Amino acid sequence: MIARFKDICLDAADAHLLGAFWARVLDGEMVDVGDGDARVDKPGGADAESIWINRVPEPRTVKTRVHLDLQLTEPGPAALEAAGARLVREPDAEIRWWVLADPDGNLFCAFPPGTGSRPGPLALVVDAADALAQATWWAGVVGGAVEPGEEGHASLVGADGFPWDYWIFNPVPERKTVKNRMHWDVGLTGPDPSELVAAGATLLREPDDKVSWWVLADPEGNEFCAFPPRPTP
Repeated sequence: MIARFKDICLDAADAHLLGAFWARVLDGEMVDVGDGDARVDKPGGADAESIWINRVPEPRTVKTRVHLDLQLTEPGPAALEAAGARLVREPDAEIRWWVLADPDGNLFCAFPPGTGSRPGPLALVVDAADALAQATWWAGVVGGAVEPGEEGHASLVGADGFPWDYWIFNPVPERKTVKNRMHWDVGLTGPDPSELVAAGATLLREPDDKVSWWVLADPEGNEFCAFPPRPTP
């Protein structure tokens, strides 16, 4: 295992507006971290499913390629709409969930209440040209088991540090063309990302006077950040 899953990050035109929305949806607390950025903390401490919201100048221009699936506590998404979400698609003959957009236009899916599943985030979903290859690559990075699904889907379960039930890779025909608006961070087990690069990641940016982490891309170009190990007390 090269790293452990750490948290997720969202780009936004207005980080405080988007942070306030996700804080309401996730029953969390929005924290102003300065420079126009924000963080959403879930109850339970700083390591409990934090979402970082980063202010960026560029608007969202293409379909969301990385999104969250949520498990509802009610039989419909009324509470999400009241919090500021926009309903994009209702359940129909093809899907059994609602598709919504957050205030910045990022799509996410909401599932009806289910037996044995806790309310809140259920899965992290990533579009992929080769879903099985992507799931297998990430299993080599953060551990866990790959479960092939129907219609080319693949799930990664049991990844180290992953806080939700499933990390799903969803096959799509279109290739990635622009920077993802949502990405994930990992914490390295070694002192630098050399093992990630050797495994097939691309190094995009090294630590400098503005950031203390590495920015990389996985084999299909999905950006992610890698943080050095925490100092041992």
